[in-house]
Amino acid sequence: MSSTKTLAIVGYGKMGRLVAQLAPEYDFEVIARLTRADRDQAISADVAIEFSTPEAAPENLLRLAKARIPAVCGTTGWLSRLPEITQAVEENGSALVWSPNFSTGVAVFRRIAALGAELLRDKSEYGAWAWEIHHDAKKDAPSGTLLALVETMRGHGYDRPIDVAANRAGKHPGTHEIGFDSAADTITLRHAARSREGFARGALKSAQWLLGKSGVFTFEDVLFG
Repeated sequence: MSSTKTLAIVGYGKMGRLVAQLAPEYDFEVIARLTRADRDQAISADVAIEFSTPEAAPENLLRLAKARIPAVCGTTGWLSRLPEITQAVEENGSALVWSPNFSTGVAVFRRIAALGAELLRDKSEYGAWAWEIHHDAKKDAPSGTLLALVETMRGHGYDRPIDVAANRAGKHPGTHEIGFDSAADTITLRHAARSREGFARGALKSAQWLLGKSGVFTFEDVLFG
């Protein structure tokens, strides 16, 4: 018996097409590729991966929850509605993995940033900054990943100001930087993506992991338990 599972891709832009290309490596058969024009079409699949827009993502996720289709969401800019979507997922016995970034390297980078914040939280001589750059088509700025990094720093005790900046230019797949500076020295932590492939593979790995589960998770749950 084949172990292949069915996959719906919700949002068929550059990320959606890359997910479709890589899906067979993860034993998924893509049976639906849905765009905004298909928002009223019924969905039936073992799992869905959602890469759309900040405006479309909440309704897509509510629709998937009501259909009891486990979903992986890599869209950013919609987290103000996470409580509502969490409630819908739980009420319908469905499942969701969300993350502002599905790169394994970024997940590790976030933990390193947390450690840096802990070690320097009581060192008042160190100021901090957070910066990122992405391609000119990315809609949210600062990125959801950068905001999550800043939230992580604050959650680990760094309560002084953190200067946040973002740039949009060209076709850059994404670089994130956290820095601490004093009169004596500078500490710079940086993650640079080479392509979108790492994000697509992280989403597909999450889709595999999510099968058979219920509840709301993050990519760090997938990687680290």
